[in-house]
Amino acid sequence: MGFRVLGTGSALPARSVTNDDLSEFLDTSDEWISTRTGIHSRRICTTETLDDLALEASRQALDAAGVHADQLDLIVCSTTSGDHLMPAEACAVAELLGASCPAFDVSAACAGFVFALDVADGFIARGRASRILVVSAEKVSRLVDWTDRATCVLFGDGAAAAVIEAGGDNPLAIRLSTDPSVETLHVPGVPGSSPYDQTERPAQHLFMEGRRVFKFGVNAIVDAVTELCAEAHVAVTDVDHFVFHQANERILSSAVSRLGIDDARVARALAETGNISSACIPLALDRLVRAGELTSGQLVVLVGFGAGLDVGACLLRW
Repeated sequence: MGFRVLGTGSALPARSVTNDDLSEFLDTSDEWISTRTGIHSRRICTTETLDDLALEASRQALDAAGVHADQLDLIVCSTTSGDHLMPAEACAVAELLGASCPAFDVSAACAGFVFALDVADGFIARGRASRILVVSAEKVSRLVDWTDRATCVLFGDGAAAAVIEAGGDNPLAIRLSTDPSVETLHVPGVPGSSPYDQTERPAQHLFMEGRRVFKFGVNAIVDAVTELCAEAHVAVTDVDHFVFHQANERILSSAVSRLGIDDARVARALAETGNISSACIPLALDRLVRAGELTSGQLVVLVGFGAGLDVGACLLRW
């Protein structure tokens, strides 16, 4: 038994921070950032908590699906930047929604939404759940070094969600993989204050090897699309929408060129949102839905890639 998507939702902070805003305290400019990344602005939390964003995205998805919180059998949240180390961000969402089902988090960085979808699909396949809320919520602004123009300009905050239900034939194909490399892209854990801890305590912010991530991202997209379509016996040219992780415009453009696909079929949101980690894919999906661009029967490829180095890719029939 597979699943079908009943509804989607998304939420962004009110504050838009432009490249010009960043140039007020960084040695950078709109031209420098936009030509290298395709990003012109990003949404950054000011008064909003991540719980707030996750709740709003979840409510929108439930409303669109026509499902009440007390009808949910499971909540799975993908995040690497939750408001709480414990309990799970999903538990906060459940409490705020008034749900009483099991709730837990998945940590797979920018590939997290697809990993969470696969987990949810497993619960459906085993008959353990019929209606599931999958929410991705990220406050990456709390993880970056705001003095480092190479990284802080790339990221933003936001949340997006989808309600899925047992039935249908999704996923047509799904692939999860990890090419283990912790140092390429990582954020150190909480150092704590143990008087017995003699380990090195690195700076508590995101570190990224940009060139490695760029090459990995392009290859991840190209390989995933090719393998998914081959597994499902679908021609790449028959796919109606490609929803890739929104890391960098140059990554997207390079992958599109190598695949030889119609650029108009590739969803984009990063120009106004930046990289919001695992929330990128469901947010782009929600925008397609609300713009009326996703219709029943269309084929959609999702590809997320990020720290780990993790890749989550999925082919759906809408």
